[in-house]
Amino acid sequence: MKKRLQQIFLATCVLVLSAPLLAKLPTPSDDAKAKAAEAAAKDAWSGKVDAYLSCKAQDKVAAHYYKTTKAANKETKQATAMPPCADPGAFSYASTVVTKPLEASGAHSPAPTATSPPSSKTPAADIAPAKKS
Repeated sequence: MKKRLQQIFLATCVLVLSAPLLAKLPTPSDDAKAKAAEAAAKDAWSGKVDAYLSCKAQDKVAAHYYKTTKAANKETKQATAMPPCADPGAFSYASTVVTKPLEASGAHSPAPTATSPPSSKTPAADIAPAKKS
């Protein structure tokens, strides 16, 4: 009997703990997608900046090495030709979110055709009488 209760308890725990894994997350909104894309672009730019700074530091160290070895009259090998360091420039992000123009959004569309009578039998003239001037 005790072993059976342990099995039931274990099965219940497994079901309770696995329920969140089966839940579906809602799809992100367009705004959230745009923020994620901007964050990814900024991360990529940061990587380029880090590579540029590393390249500059390597150039500085190599220049110092060649300068000190030449001063000590030691023989050095010719430096391997490397491409110059490419500065990534300032971060700029152009959003690719396409918004509909006002004409395409339905703002100037005519009102739809009435498919049912008005909900009140009171004439419009009685509801809002004309103003007397």
